[in-house]
Amino acid sequence: MDSLLRAVRPMVVRYCHARLARVSGLAHYSDDVAQEVCIALLSAVPRYQDRGRPFAAFVFGIAAHKVADTLRVAGRVETVPTDAVPEQPDDDPGPEESAVRVIEAQRARELLDELPEQQRKLLVMRVIAGLTADETGHVLGMSAGAVRVAQHRAIARLRQVAVANRLLP
Repeated sequence: MDSLLRAVRPMVVRYCHARLARVSGLAHYSDDVAQEVCIALLSAVPRYQDRGRPFAAFVFGIAAHKVADTLRVAGRVETVPTDAVPEQPDDDPGPEESAVRVIEAQRARELLDELPEQQRKLLVMRVIAGLTADETGHVLGMSAGAVRVAQHRAIARLRQVAVANRLLP
């Protein structure tokens, strides 16, 4: 179990951080969520059945559920007004920057939706989750070299779609 956790935890932490960093103020939960994923993984391993999919897909399925749980709980938490004045200035993005980020994220999602599912998954794993070519290849059943070639093709396709939609010159 120790060697399993040593192999899996770094990619789980990167995945959780990438998913939670998109939501303002939740990136600091990524280590906690990754820990919950590892605990859930340890309890789920005895029930794991090899169905021809990579084991990493099983791990990322657990991680996706834990991240979704965190996002759901964070959406219900209400802020409570306080009389205390913060000692440091607020360096968080303002409403304008947050609005621009939301619009840019929506454009990026729309562009990604134009790609075939395999290319979309590959780009999300490599660019957003920050997985290595080896880790991505393990999940998708490809060699690291094939992942790099497919990533290049996916980015080229994304560029074509962006130019066609007049998002790029």
